[in-house]
Amino acid sequence: MPKSSPVTVMCTYRPLPRKEEELFELVVKHWPVLKEAGLVTKDPAVVYRATDKVTGAVYFVEIFSWKDARASDIAHRTPEVLAIWEPMEEILEGGPSPQLAVIEPILVGA
Repeated sequence: MPKSSPVTVMCTYRPLPRKEEELFELVVKHWPVLKEAGLVTKDPAVVYRATDKVTGAVYFVEIFSWKDARASDIAHRTPEVLAIWEPMEEILEGGPSPQLAVIEPILVGA
């Protein structure tokens, strides 16, 4: 089976009340663990601390690229990754997680 191209993802992490710093500590460990497991590209993740303009709630956005389409599935079976994801899951608000699809770029002024 031919190897697929990298898959860029955007993850939004919305912590439970008063769990912002605990979540942030896990988020900053996330990409290095994925890299050590060989699941992501060499390009480091970009992490944003965001604040909801209406509620003032703090949340985090992480953008990174899996090395290929299979890497995410492998991550779900990798103990080192699960050691980050399981405690993260306990302090995240529930809710839908969007699935993104690449669209053709829109050329402005073309």
